[in-house]
Amino acid sequence: MSRPDSAKATAGAERSFAAQVEKLTLGAGEPFHGEAILAITKALLQAGVAYVGGYPGAPVSHLMDVLADARDRVLTPLGVQFEASASEAGAAALLGASIHYPLRGAVTWKSIVGTNVASDGLSNLASAGVTGGALVIVGEDYGEGASVIQERTLATAMKSSMPLLDPRCNLPRLVALTEQAFDLSEACQLPVILSLRIRAAHMTGRFVCKDNRPPRYGLRHPLPGARFDYGRIVLPPSTYAQERAKVEERLPRARRFILEQGINELVPGEADHLGIILQGGTWGAVLRGLRLLGLADALGNSRIPLLILNALHPLVPEQIDGFLAGKRELLVVEEGNPAFIEEQIRALAQRSDSGCRIHGKGFLPEAGEYTADVVREGLARWLERVDAPATGAGAAARQREIDARVEQARARLPAAAPPRPPGFCTGCPERPLFTALKLLMRERGPIHVSSDIGCNTFATLPPFQVGSTVLGYGMSLASGGAVGPALGQPTVAVMGDGGFWHNGLTTGAANARWNEHDAVLIIIDNGYASATGQQHIPSTGSTPWGAPVRLSIEQTLRGMGIDWIRRVNAYRVADTLAVLREALDADGGLRVVISDQECRLARQRRQRREQAQRRQRGRPRRQARFGVDAEVCSGDHSCMRLSGCPSLTLQAADDPLRTAPTARIDGGCLDCGLCGEAAHAAALCPSFYRAERLIDAPGWRRLLHRSARPLLRLLGAR
Repeated sequence: MSRPDSAKATAGAERSFAAQVEKLTLGAGEPFHGEAILAITKALLQAGVAYVGGYPGAPVSHLMDVLADARDRVLTPLGVQFEASASEAGAAALLGASIHYPLRGAVTWKSIVGTNVASDGLSNLASAGVTGGALVIVGEDYGEGASVIQERTLATAMKSSMPLLDPRCNLPRLVALTEQAFDLSEACQLPVILSLRIRAAHMTGRFVCKDNRPPRYGLRHPLPGARFDYGRIVLPPSTYAQERAKVEERLPRARRFILEQGINELVPGEADHLGIILQGGTWGAVLRGLRLLGLADALGNSRIPLLILNALHPLVPEQIDGFLAGKRELLVVEEGNPAFIEEQIRALAQRSDSGCRIHGKGFLPEAGEYTADVVREGLARWLERVDAPATGAGAAARQREIDARVEQARARLPAAAPPRPPGFCTGCPERPLFTALKLLMRERGPIHVSSDIGCNTFATLPPFQVGSTVLGYGMSLASGGAVGPALGQPTVAVMGDGGFWHNGLTTGAANARWNEHDAVLIIIDNGYASATGQQHIPSTGSTPWGAPVRLSIEQTLRGMGIDWIRRVNAYRVADTLAVLREALDADGGLRVVISDQECRLARQRRQRREQAQRRQRGRPRRQARFGVDAEVCSGDHSCMRLSGCPSLTLQAADDPLRTAPTARIDGGCLDCGLCGEAAHAAALCPSFYRAERLIDAPGWRRLLHRSARPLLRLLGAR
């Protein structure tokens, strides 16, 4: 049974960003307090942006969510166009408006994975050049909290000659650099990338607002006319001239702007024979490390001179040379690998014959996030080696004190904290689907399952461990193309509805149909881009701002000539298992199984609102929970191995003759029924039961309940 269209059409209505939208209306002189990602959104409006687009993903989804809610209240009155792009490639293409016209535009997406999708558009945009300022805000998902491959955006910026800003984590500075990024883009006629780290995006702070600035041209003030300039077309001979312009004109103009506008920052220090050049994004960790070593204070003052690179590309040679002058030892703090910045600084130092020794990855890790502890330890080692008689001795002593305190703290812990990998939410409709897949593999042996980006990636973790490859968003079906013939069996691919519209339609379904793949595609049509916070997608039923628009996955597939399509209610595990058997046993070609149960979090939000309305009206409300009969439970625990539900746990057996603990369902149960369904589908024990509570029951139900009590007591006694 699929969810009703009305549920999809109102999807996301329970999420409201009214408080954040209100902050976007603040005027000149008013104080702003909030998260950095919202501050950047405000900075876009203060800079006179004419259009904004993007694709959701951590840590920049909030920018898209808030602007969708602000469309009628803030954007339309200003004359700003907002678009929820179908992919990062679509967002990058949106910046084409800035090539010929004085329109300031900004787009956003997640990390290197989004940049990879957008790279074709970005390369052509950088080659053609821009007239109006073009800004790409990238959520740099790198380090301990990351959820994607570990690469940096710097390589993309360097190969496409795009200025890259990596601001230090200070809200007023971050806002100022966002506004200056448009000026920089217009000065050098190149798109500019603003790299925003996870920790930076979610930090809170204050700054003093300016008035929102209506764009010179936009929704309210049309452009005077269309333009054409063959010099902006990326075809020879224009491309040859564009390449020379990037190297000989645009990048030099970017360097001048960076130097003249003070984009990079210098912190003087008394130990002028030493120096540290650091990425702006690592400023907090470096300052914390220096402070713990007794070499800096809480206000940002440092005893060792610092050059903070808020602009990582292009570097300004005269600025680097000026900082190196008179220094004997320099440490470059550059997160990630390759060490692009360190190698450039080494080359500049050699070219200028400064005599300064350059250090970096020798004292700091080759890869991984530079947290405060990692940087502090590297600083201490560097100082002890290069400046032992002076600052190094004190730094080494402080480092030993910190190490001793850490060891004392560890000794007090009874054991290391257990790992907590990500997983499906309680009641998630994807969980029973993978239960069915696991049961299928119990019957038939190993099956190659190609996984995808999104919530379904969690199935690669225990207890399911289903999914052999993850190549990219919407690429699961295509990634099994060469596996099936080699194994001599149909492959199975899983992707979400967001992945289908992002890339799976063409790269997956069209490719498989064209090449006649023998494959089964499972599409989890839960109504949203759930993993990024339930943003709307083409099949949600409405736009992010509430206009009713719906594209059908099933109709799209049938229009491509794919006829073998089945819909399942994944919560009915036995039925889903039967459909999967049928799909694998069917003749060759692409077979599609669509699981169309709504994302549980969105469903909960809607149900809470409905329950609140019923409570206000005094109407009865039902509340159901599952439970386990401890006397019947065999202690086999297959139910847990087949579902992994967080509300399903263990308790000590009451029966002294039992040695194994029994299953128990805690208060987090959401009545999805998976545990009981899994037990039924796998022919396990009948220990699960469902109990329903009626709140604010009508009078006749209460009377019936009271009259039934004596009979129930009698039956219980017998």
